[in-house]
Amino acid sequence: MSWQCNVMMSHADKTVEESEFDIRGVGAITSLFVILVIGTTTFQITGTMSNKLIKSVFQVANASKSILNDQILIPSTLKKSLMTSSSFLQTPHSEIQVAIQQQRNKEEGLMTELVRDFLDPADFYKAIQNIGIDFFCGVPDSLLKDFCAYVTTNVPKQKHIITSNEGSAIALASGYHLATGKCGLVYLQNSGLGNTINPLISLAQQEVYRIPMLLLIGWRGEPGKRDEPQHKVQGQVTPGLLAAMGIPFQPLPDYIEGAEQALMTARQHLSTVKAPYALLVKRQTFLPFKLKTEEQFEFPLNREGAVKSIVDVIHDRDVIVGTTGMLSRELFEYRVAKDQGHERDFLTVGSMGHASALALGIALNRPKRQVFCLDGDGAAIMHMGTFATIGQSKVANFKHILINNGCHDSVGGQPTDAGNHKDFSFSAIAKGCGYKACFTAITEDEVKEAVKVIRNMEGPVFLEIKVTKGGRKDLGRPTRTPQENKADFMHFLAIN
Repeated sequence: MSWQCNVMMSHADKTVEESEFDIRGVGAITSLFVILVIGTTTFQITGTMSNKLIKSVFQVANASKSILNDQILIPSTLKKSLMTSSSFLQTPHSEIQVAIQQQRNKEEGLMTELVRDFLDPADFYKAIQNIGIDFFCGVPDSLLKDFCAYVTTNVPKQKHIITSNEGSAIALASGYHLATGKCGLVYLQNSGLGNTINPLISLAQQEVYRIPMLLLIGWRGEPGKRDEPQHKVQGQVTPGLLAAMGIPFQPLPDYIEGAEQALMTARQHLSTVKAPYALLVKRQTFLPFKLKTEEQFEFPLNREGAVKSIVDVIHDRDVIVGTTGMLSRELFEYRVAKDQGHERDFLTVGSMGHASALALGIALNRPKRQVFCLDGDGAAIMHMGTFATIGQSKVANFKHILINNGCHDSVGGQPTDAGNHKDFSFSAIAKGCGYKACFTAITEDEVKEAVKVIRNMEGPVFLEIKVTKGGRKDLGRPTRTPQENKADFMHFLAIN
């Protein structure tokens, strides 16, 4: 499809020379339509081509049904007036947009923030299957929790693997492609993009092995949306990171027709370019779906009970490094309940899996302090190589306490491999890495006694506390900023 027309442009009282445009295909004509409607330059189309071009714009735009991944809806009465109005091209773009929206509201009903769509996880899963994807892997995320819950509940285990970290998920999807020739889906929170960078650009990229995979990324810290400090910068740089890696992306629409269109765009890229493609998932995209899991082990304590038992018996000069997620929030609230300050605790609000290495850095350089790392099973698994570093460090004042509830509790309760208490043993791993002693506790009395014992032992030592999953629904967040936490903690280390 091709048109040729002469266009005279004037801007700021300056006339640009008449130019000839050869507009080919839907993409070009719809792009011109966007320029006509939202551009800041005044366009004047000379001769009899004026009305024909405007009509062609609408015809092709309607045929494509899409401009910039969004359906074009031109109210019929407004379309007619635009077709016949000679002042259309001189009307400021903001007035045109207001007129379009007012007419749309009149014809179709006013859209408010209280009237919106949500994407059914089941419908989205079927749409993914329709483009030929039936293998899923990744690390659970709070924005994806309902979709992840659906996948965990309905997809056979051999087709769904919850990985230790996001980089491993990229490698797993790559292996799946090599074995089957098919594309897998990798899900993650954008905070885990850093873990994916190496395998994405040195393994999957089209300049290397050209391995196609669909990335489903929860967009925490999305610009313009309120979020926790640790997510803000990550949210801002997420599009730039993907662009820098050469990975095309688009936000996932929150209605099935839009999601299907996004998936068709992804399929085209995956099948032709044979490289990763990403969909960014905004907050509250999915309808709720309740996770259905296999029968869980029940223990006397939950995670918060274990945290309280630890805090009750350690000394005032001891320091705690809390891992990412609910654990640090529960630690903060318990200090408030006991009318204690927060200067003894460093809360690792981000950097999942790195609390133990952080605590090791403190222990190495404050040898007179007893340093307790309160870890989680999902976090420990994410960067389990740190166990070897700690075990071989021979740091006497390092006390590693891991609270194992067998799930990623803060992002929807997806199971971890550590929930298989019959076949999985953190203590065996720690012992094999060189920890001097390893213990396991279940009851409150066992926890308190074990903490007293390991405090007086030469480390590094390891204590696993097995707890029941779940926590309070009304759990708050720290009221002190990360910078305040850092300043208080460093001051406490320096003066005591």
